Amino acid sequence: MKRFKYKAKVKETGKTVKGTIQAENEQFAGRLLIEQGYIPESVAEEGNGIFGKEGRVTTKDRITFTRQLSTLIGAGLPLATSLRTVAEQTQGKAMKTIVEEILAKVEAGKSLHEAFSAYPDIFNGVYLALIQAGETSGTLDLALKRLADQEEKDAAMMSKIRGALVYPGIILVVIIAVLAFMMIMVVPQVEGLYEDMGKELPGLTKLLVNISNFFGQFWWLVLLMVVGIIAAAWYAVKKTPAGRKVADGFKLKVPIFGGLFKKLYVSRFARTAEMMLATGVPMLDSVKIAIDSTSNVVVEEEYSKSLDIIKGGKALSEGLKDRNYMLPLVPQMASIGEESGKIDEMLGKAAQVYENELDEQINNISTMIEPVLMVIMAGLIGVVVGGTLLPIYSLVNSVA
Repeated sequence: MKRFKYKAKVKETGKTVKGTIQAENEQFAGRLLIEQGYIPESVAEEGNGIFGKEGRVTTKDRITFTRQLSTLIGAGLPLATSLRTVAEQTQGKAMKTIVEEILAKVEAGKSLHEAFSAYPDIFNGVYLALIQAGETSGTLDLALKRLADQEEKDAAMMSKIRGALVYPGIILVVIIAVLAFMMIMVVPQVEGLYEDMGKELPGLTKLLVNISNFFGQFWWLVLLMVVGIIAAAWYAVKKTPAGRKVADGFKLKVPIFGGLFKKLYVSRFARTAEMMLATGVPMLDSVKIAIDSTSNVVVEEEYSKSLDIIKGGKALSEGLKDRNYMLPLVPQMASIGEESGKIDEMLGKAAQVYENELDEQINNISTMIEPVLMVIMAGLIGVVVGGTLLPIYSLVNSVA
């Protein structure tokens, strides 16, 4: 499928609109525009797609768009006018193109939910369900505000997790750099010194020399193997269900971070379910979308077992009870909410508890990992130093 830029008039109003459309060729693109209620004026193949040189839609772009649209609709502006205003203010080229396309679809008579549905890679199931519920209930501005708030929280949380990994990453780079320097610059000199003296290398030094020689001769092979392993792992995780399942399962079991990821998924589930239920989405649909929002196939499989229980007429708290990877506070708060009629509010409070715990854990990660990395660095460098400096001292003593 190719992407075409078009300029056309809306049949009903005669208004000129611009946008892009995907089709096999120009003729087919023109027919699609006519079917959508436009009179094409020009259709030309686009050189740079949305994910080409124009860039891609970032999380920040989507949050800004959602927040601006919520504000304008809440101020009483018509939907088409709000979209047009947002399109004019949007800086990112990719996002601007998409907003213009959404505007064209809305002006052609489609609902906002239908217009957003054309971009599943940008607007996920949570987004689409809340938009549809907001349109149905007449609270579109509130639905968009909830979306923007939640996306900001998710983005802030992921930013904190990445930030917590920066310092350990720097320490690992320093360890690798120091070891590489010792192996490349120091170890070969020790070998040469022993050869000049006609002495036999100690066992540890001989091992380091062999390792140094191997990397010196076959560095290209090592580099190819590392790149190959990374590429194969990326392909397996991104392109194969089995690979993704293994990676998602590993996240839940890795030391230190396993508990953190578990709380992240639980808080996502509870927060999304709260938003869905508060906006008027039916219970079963809310739970399905909340499960999908965790973005972990292992967790999704386990949480999905609760759907059969709910379909059987039992409460959400019963479905979530004793479920793997589900922390106990969520079913407890759900049970309280079911009794009080405020289940969405109770799920929101449970999500807040785990979000606060996540904040505290993330802030402590660097402090927890630092001594472990220091011990590892000291041990590795100690081995290299022991295999280089101690033989030199031994030679000096023998000469003396």
